[in-house]
Amino acid sequence: MRLEQLQAFLAIAETGSFQQAARKCGVTQSTISRQIQALEADLGLELFHRTGQAKLTLGGERMLPRARKICLEWQTVTQELADLVAGKQPELCIAVIHSLCAYYLPPILQTFCHKYPDVQLRVTSLGSDRALKVLKDGLVDMAIVMNNRFLTTAREMVVETLFDEPIELLCCANHPLAQHDRIPWSEIIRYPQVVFKDGYGMQRLVQDRFERLEATLQAALEVNTLDAFRGVVRQGELIALLPHSALVEARLDPTLAVRPLACNANTSLPDNSSLTRRVVMVTTGDRLQIPPIQYFWQLVQENIPQQFDSLKRSAC
Repeated sequence: MRLEQLQAFLAIAETGSFQQAARKCGVTQSTISRQIQALEADLGLELFHRTGQAKLTLGGERMLPRARKICLEWQTVTQELADLVAGKQPELCIAVIHSLCAYYLPPILQTFCHKYPDVQLRVTSLGSDRALKVLKDGLVDMAIVMNNRFLTTAREMVVETLFDEPIELLCCANHPLAQHDRIPWSEIIRYPQVVFKDGYGMQRLVQDRFERLEATLQAALEVNTLDAFRGVVRQGELIALLPHSALVEARLDPTLAVRPLACNANTSLPDNSSLTRRVVMVTTGDRLQIPPIQYFWQLVQENIPQQFDSLKRSAC
């Protein structure tokens, strides 16, 4: 059974004539006849009485509502796919790590909304691992995250590096570590920390570094928002290791101190190198063919690395 056979069947049922159905379908009458004969052969019964007017048999009557439903579904899905290719999708869903939401995304979101006012833009702030999972599950169209090569190596994934950034220390302005220009790891491991919750890339990155140092991470508290980090650290006891892009507001707060990590200092620790993370944009190859997604991808690609470089220079 083929779609054109069902369409021919409906045309005959609606016009009552093989000849008129042929004109409606834009084919010859012999083509219509062959399509109906093939359909009847597949079904094992006649669909029309061959009299002066093509009237439905009992089998044809049973077939009619089903054929209409099948053809209507086909028209609906072809229209939806045509709209998708043309960029007429109802919404665009983005998952983004917290540190990019406040300063990096707003101008991009505004530009996108001007270009595609009929597309509902939905932005969700998530940890990197969770964002990549919902992308894989098809719940979002794009993720901007800390890179996790174990979750982005699938063949269908498209990954674009946006920037690499240093991890820095956040502490209260009167904390002992604030006296250092650069904080050595030998000092960092002495103090309890506030860390991201499990499932966040930063939590995994910091934990891995402590394991390489053969030191114990004193994770006194887990939070998942930058406001919470600043609020807790401001109390004076806990410190936090956060990426450069997450510390824009903290640098403007006189009650807080942001310090870079020391590199290559004289120390007995097995690893005293700097700590960095890579921020990437991820989607799938098929999604990247859709105009609104492609446009948003281009906006991020053109703007966020420049914004990061500008904010980084202003912080120096």
